[in-house]
Amino acid sequence: MSRLNTKIDTGLNTKLNTGPNIADPDGFYAELIGIHEGLDEAESQALNARLILLLANHIGDRAVLSEALTAAAANEGAH
Repeated sequence: MSRLNTKIDTGLNTKLNTGPNIADPDGFYAELIGIHEGLDEAESQALNARLILLLANHIGDRAVLSEALTAAAANEGAH
């Protein structure tokens, strides 16, 4: 059994956790998809932007946020 990479090396000395860390991930995913029901594309994108900003504010650590941006950009197009 292989271990998941829980630390992405972006050259920053931070602690972005990329390993499984959400209680009931399937339930969270269903809830996330559910809040988009009935929204058009612009409304859905605006909701995602608000969610990102709320979660970024909750994290608060600017270095971790930079590491997350770098990790997300590096995975662009990956599914």
